Amino acid sequence: MSGNRLSRIVTRTGDGGNTGLSDGSRVAKDSARITVIGSVDELNSHLGVLLAGKLPQQIRDLLLSIQNDLFDLGGALSFPQGGHFAQDKLARLDAAIAQHNAGLPPLREFILPGGTPAAAQCHVARTVARRAERDLATLAHLETAPESALPYLNRLSDLLFILCRVLNRAAGHTEAQWQRQDPTPD
Repeated sequence: MSGNRLSRIVTRTGDGGNTGLSDGSRVAKDSARITVIGSVDELNSHLGVLLAGKLPQQIRDLLLSIQNDLFDLGGALSFPQGGHFAQDKLARLDAAIAQHNAGLPPLREFILPGGTPAAAQCHVARTVARRAERDLATLAHLETAPESALPYLNRLSDLLFILCRVLNRAAGHTEAQWQRQDPTPD
């Protein structure tokens, strides 16, 4: 691709508290649509932090693919009538879930977020994916949203949870399990 996609970064058009969508319309920066676009962008940034560290190549490739999906999702969300977000992206997540979960032992208890730095960062990305999913559900109640976007974010948070476990196991790190704390009587 040649040419500049973004010739100006500072436009000053948002100084009044609104921003432009892909169709040229303007909406408030705190609208449900902009909120979910921001959550998807934040999720993508957390994946970027995860990718800045040492990862197995297969997981690195998967996360880079997901980052591209999230850019596509942000673009689809920027259309008020609901842009196109391909269903095949969801099928890729389902395949990755099956592949990476197959080698994990079953969970007998909840696990605490953490472990290695990579797994801990993956847990942060997982929680941001859940927030993005909630934000998208809010948007879908109010306006049009891409049809396969909600299932995609739901599966993505599941996949990220599985990847947290995979990353900890690959590093030989034992997962910390939740220990019920009995309340102390007053």
